[in-house]
Amino acid sequence: MSVNSLIFADARAASSACAARILELLAGALESQPFATLAVSGGTTPALMFADMAKARFDWSRVHLFWVDERGVPPTDSQSNYKLTKEKFIDPAGFPSANVHRVQGELAAETAAKLYSDEIRKVFGLTGTALPRFDIVHRGMGPDAHTASLFPGEPLIEDRTHIAAAVYVEKFQQWRVTLLPGVLEGARNTLMLAAGADKAEPLRAVLREPYDPLRYPSQLATYNGSGVTWFLDKAAARLVE
Repeated sequence: MSVNSLIFADARAASSACAARILELLAGALESQPFATLAVSGGTTPALMFADMAKARFDWSRVHLFWVDERGVPPTDSQSNYKLTKEKFIDPAGFPSANVHRVQGELAAETAAKLYSDEIRKVFGLTGTALPRFDIVHRGMGPDAHTASLFPGEPLIEDRTHIAAAVYVEKFQQWRVTLLPGVLEGARNTLMLAAGADKAEPLRAVLREPYDPLRYPSQLATYNGSGVTWFLDKAAARLVE
């Protein structure tokens, strides 16, 4: 399978390249539309990416920011993806608060998922059962090949009807809210950022094993490579170079 993957010396370099590509894609989108949409994920490696984005001289007033998933915690909790993004990107960049569309993780997960879906419909101007098409979705991959908060065996991996849903992650005994496959697969551009030796085997499986997203959720929107770019460090890419 032909995959658009870029390999860098370390996580720092991969993150910087991913940040630069996000800025490039946003600028391109804004040439032909009034605003652009970006959904991001949390994690240690994205924190490096956020720091680079925060330093960029960019007109963020025309960008709307969303999250791929969020843990069922308040926005001040150390586990919150929103908190990480706020500290590393939103605050330092002076990102306009009116364009920040967070998951309200402090609420019951079902309620938070409904409110988040409603917010997305409003921003995108959707009606009926239409799904949003994000300009850019940034995602990561876990050592079990999970992506967003869709873990192996999760029935929601087959849901291509709804925008977002509450999901209970047994592994962490925690409720979360996640975007669903129909939205992830509909993104105009998907940027996968993965670094570290623990990503080598799941990456090999995602890219080389037969398509089976119930077993390898990161195959969602990535297996065929259309509109998808992987930003990898050498450790993660060890088995696919």
